[in-house]
Amino acid sequence: MLRIGGQKIPTRTLLLIASDAFLIVAGLLVAIALRFHQDAHSFFSYIRGPQIPARFALVVIVCELALYYYDLFDSQVIARHSELLVRLLQALGSACLVLAIAYYLDDELGLGRGIAVLAAPTILALTLGWRLLLDATGLFLYGPERVLVVGTGPAGISLVREILSRPELNMKVVGFLDEQGKNIGKSLVNPGIIGGTSEVEDLVAREKIDRVILSLAERRGKTPVRQLLQLKFSGVGVEDAHSFNERLTGRILLEHLSPSWLILSDGFCKSGFLMTVKRTTDIILSLVALILTLPIITLVAVAIWLETGRPILFRQKRTGLGGREFEILKFRSMYQNAEPNGPSWAVHDDARITRVGRFIRNCRLDELPQLFNVLRGEMSLVGPRPERPYFCRLLEEHIPFFALRHSVRPGITGWAQIKYKYGASIEEAKTKLEYDLFYIKHLSILVDVVILFETAKVVLWGRGAK
Repeated sequence: MLRIGGQKIPTRTLLLIASDAFLIVAGLLVAIALRFHQDAHSFFSYIRGPQIPARFALVVIVCELALYYYDLFDSQVIARHSELLVRLLQALGSACLVLAIAYYLDDELGLGRGIAVLAAPTILALTLGWRLLLDATGLFLYGPERVLVVGTGPAGISLVREILSRPELNMKVVGFLDEQGKNIGKSLVNPGIIGGTSEVEDLVAREKIDRVILSLAERRGKTPVRQLLQLKFSGVGVEDAHSFNERLTGRILLEHLSPSWLILSDGFCKSGFLMTVKRTTDIILSLVALILTLPIITLVAVAIWLETGRPILFRQKRTGLGGREFEILKFRSMYQNAEPNGPSWAVHDDARITRVGRFIRNCRLDELPQLFNVLRGEMSLVGPRPERPYFCRLLEEHIPFFALRHSVRPGITGWAQIKYKYGASIEEAKTKLEYDLFYIKHLSILVDVVILFETAKVVLWGRGAK
C-alpha cells in the first residue's frame, strides 16, 4: 500500500484512481473516433497533434479531482447505487464547467466542441459501468489478508472494529488469542477468541495467517517470544497493535499508550530545513489568500456590522507554540457577551450564534482573519487547532500527552479537522489529540498539501461546522 505521511492508502483506491484515468483517456479516444468516423486519416492526424498530451492531461486531472471531491473513491459511496449516479453526474458536470472556463481562457487547450459533446456522456458511461462492475464482482478484492490478534487488549479490539468497518482494506480477522488460554469461543467483536497465545505458531500454520497483531493486555510473562520470532523469520508479518492502528486510521490511540512507545517510535522529526520551508510556504500562501479573498472579507465585515454592529473581529486568548498564549483573530459570529458564565463548549444549533455568524461558520469564512495570525508567526496554515487556555488546563488534567500538541504551531486547519468532527467534550478532544499526535509524528510538506486539499472539500460541503 502507498502511504501519505504514515497512513496507508488501500490498494483498491489506488487501482480505482489508475483505472479511472485509463477510462477517461479511453472515453476521449472514443469521442475522437466518433467525431472522425468517416475519415481515419483525420483521426490519426488529430491524436498525433502536439497539443494532445496537454489536452488529455488537463481533462484527466480535472476529472480525477472532481471524482475525489465528490467522494467517488470512497468504497461506501460506490456501493450505494442510489447515490452513485447522482454523484457521478455532479462530479462530471463540475469537471465540464471547470474545463469550459479553462478553454475560454486558453482555446489552445480545447478539444473542439464536437469532441467535448461526445466525450462527456462517453466518460460518464464508462466510469459508471466500471464502478457497477467492481461492486458486482469485487474485482479488486482477491485473496483477503488473514489477520490473527494475539491478546485481548483494547487496542486490538479497537483495531478489529476499524478493519470490519472498512471492507476496502481487504482483510479478514480470523480471531483473537487469549493471554490465559481461557474464554475460548467468547465473542469480543466478531470473531471471538479461538485459542491461547501459547498456540500462536500452530494456529498461524493451520489458519494460513498472513499477519499477526500483538495486543496483549499484560506483556510480562505472557508474550510468546520464541514463537513470534520463529514466525517473523519465516515471513509472517508481526506488528504491534498501536503501530498498525496508526497506519490504518491516521491516529495514535492513547488507550494504554506508554511514553516509551512515543520515545522509541520513528517520526516526530522537525528539521530546521523542513520548518523553514513550512514557514515560508505559510507566508506566501497567506499573502496570496488575503489578496484573493479581500472582496469576501469586505462583504463579511459589512454584513456583521449591519446585523449586530461593532466589533467586527472577535479576539480571544489561545495557547500556541510552546504553550505561549496569543490572541486569535476571527470574524465575530456570536452575539456580544455570549459567555456571561465563563467559557463553554460550542454545541449544535448554538443559540449564541447570529444569522450571519451561522452562514460564515458553515462556509468557514469566520477563519479568514487568522491569516494575519499566520503572517505574525503565531499560527501556521496547517497544524493542531489552538485551544483556549482554560480548556487546555482542563484537558491536560484529564488527557495524557495533551501538552505535546503545543510542540508545533497551531493551524487554521489540521489533520484532526479533516478526519474528525468538531470536538465539544473531553472524550472528543481526546480523539482529536490522537489525530494531532499522528500529524506531529508525520509532519511534512506533502501531508500539509493533502490536508489543504481535503480542507477545500470540507469547506465546499460544509462538513463539521458548529
